[in-house]
Amino acid sequence: MRRRDFIALLSGAAAWPLAATSQQADRVRRIGVLMPGDEDDPEGKHRYSAFTQALADLGWTDGRNVRMDVRWGRGDINWIRTLAHQLVALQPDVIVTGGTAAPVAVQRETRTIPIVFTVVAEPVASGIVPRLDRPGGNFTGFANYEPSLGGKWLQLLSEIVPGLKRVAIMFNPDTAPVSAYMPSLETTARSLKLVPIIAPVRDDVEIETAIIALGREPGGGLVVLPDIFTFAHRAPIILAAAQNNVPAISADSVIARDGGLLCYGVDFVDIYRRAASYVGRILRGEKPGDLPVQFPTKFEMVVNLKTAKALGLNLSREFLLLADEVIE
Repeated sequence: MRRRDFIALLSGAAAWPLAATSQQADRVRRIGVLMPGDEDDPEGKHRYSAFTQALADLGWTDGRNVRMDVRWGRGDINWIRTLAHQLVALQPDVIVTGGTAAPVAVQRETRTIPIVFTVVAEPVASGIVPRLDRPGGNFTGFANYEPSLGGKWLQLLSEIVPGLKRVAIMFNPDTAPVSAYMPSLETTARSLKLVPIIAPVRDDVEIETAIIALGREPGGGLVVLPDIFTFAHRAPIILAAAQNNVPAISADSVIARDGGLLCYGVDFVDIYRRAASYVGRILRGEKPGDLPVQFPTKFEMVVNLKTAKALGLNLSREFLLLADEVIE
C-alpha cells in the first residue's frame, strides 16, 4: 500500500468516531409523557405546557431535537395501565409521569427506561424507589408529600366555619395516598374536637351520596384528598358541595379557581416545571438512580370569596391576607 493511501485510510478511520458522536448528538430524542388527567382539561394542559416550556428553556424543543409522545390518563387507573404499556412499547429515551398510579403502572412494564415521576405522595412507601437520596434503578422524580398538610386543612377549615363538628375525608381508595395524610388529620381532629368521617368514593354517584349525607345536618365540612381521581372529578365535587351547603377544602388550587371554597397545598405547576431539569440531565447522560428525589418548595393558598359568600361564611380580613390569591 502506498504511503499516501495509508495516511488517507488512517484519517478516515479517525473521523469515524467523530461522525458517530455528531450523529448521536444530533438525533431526535423521544420523550413519553403520561399525564393523569383529561386531554380537554385546561389545568392539565397548563401543567404540561409548563413542563414543555421549561424543557425548551433548557434547549429541548418538541419538533426540533425531541419528539413528545403524550398520553392522558383521564383519572382512570385501568386506562393508565393500558397507556403505560403503550408508552413503554415505543421505547422512548425517558418517560415522565404524573400522580402515583402512573409510575406504579410503568414500573410493571420496564426496569430499564429512565422514568421521572411528578406529584407522588410517598415514593418509597409506594414501592417506586427504595430510597430518596440515591434512588437507584431507573426512577427518580418530584414528590408532593408534606405530612403536616392533613392537619393544616382541618385548621384552616375550622377557622372559617363556625360550629364545625364533623369532617368527611374524601378519596378514591384505588388511587389516593391516604396513609400519607391520615396521621396529621387524625391528630388535628382530636385537638380540634372534630369527628373525622372516612368517605371513600369511586364514581360521581358516590361523590354526590357522600356529600348529601354530610350536608343533612349543620356542622359538616369536607376535605378532598389530592389524587388523580379527585382532580379529574372536581366538577361534581364542587357542584355537590355547593348544592348541599358543605364547606370544603382541597390541596389543589384549581378546585378553588373552578368554584371550590378553599385550597391549600403545593404548587403543582411548579413541580411539572422543575421536572424538566431532570429530564434534561438524563437526556445528557446522567442516570435517574443518581438523582435524588426532590420535594415541593412552593405552596399556595387560594380562597374563593364568591363561594364563601354563597355558603354564608364571613371571612376575616386577617384570613384573606394569608391567601396567595383571593377570587372575588
